Parts: sequence; C-alpha cells; structure tokens
Amino acid sequence: MRTGPAPEIRRSDERTGHPARTERRRTRTPTPGPPPTGLGTEGTSGLPVFTRLRDTRDAHPAVARALRRTLHALAAALVVGALLMPNTAPALRPDRFTRIPAEAIIGAVLLLALPRRPRIVVAALYGAGIGVLTVLNLLDIGFTEYLGRGFNVVLDWGLLDDAQSYVEDSMGGTAATAAAVGAVLLALLIVAVMALATVRLGDLLARHRARAGRGALIAGTVWVTCTALGLQIAGVPVASDRAAGALKGQTRRVVNTLRDEAAFAREARADTFGATPPDQLLPDLRGKDVVIAFIESYGRTAVEDPLIAPGVTRTLDARTEALARAGYRARSGWLTSATYGGSSWLGHSTALSGLWIDNQQRYRTVTSGDRLTLTKAFRKTGAWDTVGIMPGVQKAWPEAEWYGLDKVYDAFDLGYEGPKFSWSTMPDQYALEAFQRLEHGRKHDKPLMSEVILTSSHQPWAPIPELVDWDDLGDGSVFDAVRKAGKKSSDVIADSTESRQEYGRSIQYSVTSLTQWLERYGTDDTVLVLLGDHQPIARVSGHGASRDVPVTIVAKDPEVLAKTDGWNWTEGLRPAEDAPVWKMSSFRDRFLTAYGSVPHPTKG
Repeated sequence: MRTGPAPEIRRSDERTGHPARTERRRTRTPTPGPPPTGLGTEGTSGLPVFTRLRDTRDAHPAVARALRRTLHALAAALVVGALLMPNTAPALRPDRFTRIPAEAIIGAVLLLALPRRPRIVVAALYGAGIGVLTVLNLLDIGFTEYLGRGFNVVLDWGLLDDAQSYVEDSMGGTAATAAAVGAVLLALLIVAVMALATVRLGDLLARHRARAGRGALIAGTVWVTCTALGLQIAGVPVASDRAAGALKGQTRRVVNTLRDEAAFAREARADTFGATPPDQLLPDLRGKDVVIAFIESYGRTAVEDPLIAPGVTRTLDARTEALARAGYRARSGWLTSATYGGSSWLGHSTALSGLWIDNQQRYRTVTSGDRLTLTKAFRKTGAWDTVGIMPGVQKAWPEAEWYGLDKVYDAFDLGYEGPKFSWSTMPDQYALEAFQRLEHGRKHDKPLMSEVILTSSHQPWAPIPELVDWDDLGDGSVFDAVRKAGKKSSDVIADSTESRQEYGRSIQYSVTSLTQWLERYGTDDTVLVLLGDHQPIARVSGHGASRDVPVTIVAKDPEVLAKTDGWNWTEGLRPAEDAPVWKMSSFRDRFLTAYGSVPHPTKG
C-alpha cells in the first residue's frame, strides 16, 4: 500500500492545448455534506456570473467561437480605423480607411516581442494613446468646422466652456449639460475601448505567434514597397502613416505656440504710432462723431454665395440708395480676418490693434499691454468721448480699458426686457435705439467715438428678429411675439441649406437696422465704419472659403471719403469682387494715416 503523497496528474486544456491546473488523486471519497452557501438544489442560479458564462460558452462552442471572432474583427477594425482616421470632415471618406497603417505593423511587431505581462501593459498604453489621438482628431474636426483651424491643446480648452455656453443659449440648459456630460463620457469611452481592443489583439497575436509574425513581415514588406513606388488607389496612397503625421502635427502646433508667445510680445511692443503725440492723431476727423460697428459673421459669403447673395446684395444696393437719398455716400473693400467661424474678439482686436491676433494666447498678451488701439487713439487725443455698446458681453470685461473706452454698456446696461434670440441677447435694432437714447442722442461737450458690436447675425441664425417701427421699440417687449413666431434653432442647426438661408436673412436684418439708424439719427458730422468680424462657419461658407469680410466707410462730408481716394474701394455698401483685399491687421495704420496721423514708432 502506498503511504506517500498522492501522485500528481496533469491534464491538458482541450481548447488551448496548455496544461490545466494540477489535481491530486484522492484516496477516498469525501463525505457528502450540505451544498455550498448560495447554491440551492434547484439549479445553479447562485454560481458566480463568470462561472455561468463559462458554462454557457462550453455548452455552445460554435456560438462562442463566432462571438470571439467577431470581437477580434471589431477590435481590429476599431484600431485600424482610428489609426487611419482623418482630422477634417471632408476627408472622412471610405477610401481613407482602405490603407495600410504603418503604426499597426510596428505595434504588432512590438507586442509579439514582449512576454505576457509587459505585453498587456504596453498594449493598454498603446491603445489608450490611439484613443487620445482619436479624441484629438474629433476635436480637430469640430474646430475646423466652426473655426476653420485645428484644435490647439495648449490654448483651446477654455473655448470648450464657450461652446457649452453657446449650446445653452441656443438649445437650453438641459441640452448643454447633456452635451457636456456626453462629450466627456464619449472621450473616456473611446480611450477605454481602444485600450481593451489593443489588449485583445495583443493576446490574439501571442496565441498565433508564428502566423502573426509572418503576417507582420508581409505587411511591412508591402508597406515599404507601396511607399517606394508611390502606389495609390483613386489618388490615395496605399501606405499610410496617418497617426504618426497627426501626432507630429499636434506636437508642432504645441511647439509653435510656445515659441510664438515671446516673439509676439516683442512684436506688440513695436508700434508705428505708439509714441505719436495726441495732437498728431486723427486731425482730419476732429469734430466728427465716429461709429465703428462690427456686424457678427458678416463675411464674403454673404455677398457671393449663390444661395445667400441675391437677398443680401438686394439689401445692400437698396440701402445704398436709401443712404444716398439721405445725403450719405459709402465706399467698400475687403479685409482678411484673423479668425473664422467664431472667436469674434480676435477679429475685433486685430482690426483695432494693427496686430495679427489669431489665437487666445496672442489676445491675452496684447490686451495685457498698452498697445495703441484705434479706439484708444481717439481717446488719447482728448478730443472725443469714447463709449462701447456691447450687447454680447454678459460678464466682467476688463479689456474695455485696453480698447480705450471710457464707458461700456453691456447686455445688462441697455434696459432690454424682451426675449433673447438664441445666443444674441437682444435684437440689433433695439441695441442701436438704446445707444441713441443713452449716448448718441445726448448732448456732449465733445464728439463721440463709439464701438458698437451687433449680434443678431450670430449663429445659429434662429430665431431671427424682424424690424419693427422704431417708435414702438420701448423696452423690447414688442419682440416677444416676434421670437415666438420665429424658427427653432434646433431645426436650423441640423439643415445646411436652412442655415445658409437664415444666415443671409440675419445679415439683411443687421445691415438694414444699422443703416436705418444712420438715416434716422445721423448728422452731417456722423462717420460710420462698418465691417464684419469673420466669415460664418463652414456649414454656411463652405470648406476652403476665404476669410475675407466686407469693410465700409459711410459719411455725408465728401472730405471724409476723399481721404480714401487712394484705396480704390468700391462705391456703395457692396464691395466689388475685385475690390482691394487687405489683411485686417493693416486697417488701423491705413486708417490713422488716411486721416492725418503722424507716425512716431516705438521699438519692440
């Protein structure tokens, strides 16, 4: 009789061929006892969930095998699709996902070379990195659609708060909260799913190491061959390093941003008119009431798009004739804005500072200094009172001092008691009437220089205000019925054609409101400078649209327009297609020079 330890028997796992756990041969049958806690006599409902799943899998091997293969294929599709994913909406085409990604080949070789535990860690990190890159690609797509540029990981996080505020104003607080939570959850889900998918693929490669190694070698050879020969299908290269290019682009964007800060600070300190004495600034406009009015999203698209332009150009021509009957003449040209689709403050600051301010870092840098803005030049002379009408400002705005505005009326200072029109806090017609009541119509010891920001043409262009009798404006309550009769923003946002049509209507409304105000309240000494801040978003202006916006000067005094004779601008409110195009950052110096200012530069 054997008295030593019971012999060990190793059994192999029938599914994998790997040794199963070691069992000991028992020398006696155990005494039956009560069932384990939680395990009744009527079934296996108390078994742990993983045990039940394993039993179900073993009972249906064909289904389990099909499910396993489906998950493998889905994981591969997710990883390869993410590696090939473009970062612009027009590039999201099926042919972009039929290429061979170099990053997948390199990743497979790396995972094949690692033992189990390091492989799992590396696969999870690799997948998470792919997930983060996918999120950045999605942000690039969104920013390109709305702002005409990619997402900047250094500067643009603050704009996400503005995006949530825009959604709240357009769609309501519940929709904004849901969108914010959904976006965060989606980003986390993408990263987690990509990590799990890559770990699964790593395990699959390890179980079929020999075949996977041969496949990676063949794929690498094909990739190198296609690259060397420049092979393409329908104009798209077969070999791809899209993910590496995206990562390189993001890195370059960060490096350029960091380098730009110091260089721009020096540029901002160098000012052609920075040391000009007050008596040598704007001498040829002394005694004039000057209004610098920005119309939101008023871009070249409004004048040239086949669907939008007919209505807008009819309005511009009709308003040109109406102003002429009132004694006014106008000249118009084009400016290339520093921004596109949004971030209006970048356009405003570029036009008024003479600097190219195309990102938030540049804006913070310049507004923290003492750069001479065009509006501040009027105040520096001591010959004008300066005021800002800012219906879109709904919180503290310390930049008022940098702009050189003695007094600012924000959304809460204009006495408006009517409804909001989506993002816009009040109709332009009301804002202009409030400007007349609070400042322009009052008696001043000095002429008035005013900066007016009109917001009714801000996206989503629904509902749009309607013009009412100026005498009926009151506190704005008259617009309650107008808003209720207007279109819903949710309906317009979802339809590109509808967005274009309503955008055109909003520009017609804003231009008409401003020029009617000028007819009604302007004098022989009123000078209006009218310009757009940027083009509308790509859904309206189209991908690849220019960044040009109209700019117009209107006056009764012929001497005022005579100062611009050398500009070759078009007569009237509508600039010709071939009218001169200047960078928006050149406008300040050209305007100051035209009206007699003498340069006295400061060095950077």
